[in-house]
Amino acid sequence: MIIQFFNYICPITLNIKIMKNIQILSGIALIALSFTSCKDEKQEQAKKTIDAYVTYVDSVKNVKADELKADWKDVDAEYERRAANAQLALADLKDNTAETEKINSTKVKYEEFKNSMAETLAPPVSPKQQLRNALFGEGKIGDDMSFAWVNAQNIHNVYQQFVHTVENNKDSYSREDWDEIKLMYEALDNRKNTVEKEGLSSEDNRKIAGLKIKFAPMYTVNRMGAKSDETAAAKK
Repeated sequence: MIIQFFNYICPITLNIKIMKNIQILSGIALIALSFTSCKDEKQEQAKKTIDAYVTYVDSVKNVKADELKADWKDVDAEYERRAANAQLALADLKDNTAETEKINSTKVKYEEFKNSMAETLAPPVSPKQQLRNALFGEGKIGDDMSFAWVNAQNIHNVYQQFVHTVENNKDSYSREDWDEIKLMYEALDNRKNTVEKEGLSSEDNRKIAGLKIKFAPMYTVNRMGAKSDETAAAKK
């Protein structure tokens, strides 16, 4: 009876142990599968994030510059956000060589496009500022009217450019232009008074005096002519 009992019990015990082992192994496999699935999902999401970044830049490039201008700050901010996300997504890719190259080429593409937008995005230059740029050089004199950049070494060249520019364009200036020219000329003269004490050579001083003699009658005659033309035009 006892032998028969053990012959009956042992297989049941063995089956229970096997079932438990199977359950444990199944659980481990399921966890491993979950990790793999999670890993795959992360990689897939990372690729989607990078692709979305590339697509965004391509989409922006296809919009006309004038249409982008009004919302450019938002467009650029969105680009920065997507670029940062794409860069972070690289960490979730086991082999990110291709995606890194994709991100880098997209950055270059966007920067080139952004540079091409610079002229469109720049605020329009006023006629007054255009005149100042012509007289002194691009951006040399702004609203602050600072002549600090003029020194003993370059002041003769500054006068030379100023007077020659006025001479070349004297027939096209309006009365308001001549008033602005006079204002700039007087400001330059004030700077000369300072520069003379900082080592202005007698040779450059002599050349500047010649340019001043040339400018004075040219200003007087042409400003009067511009005023007469405007008066005649107004009567018509």
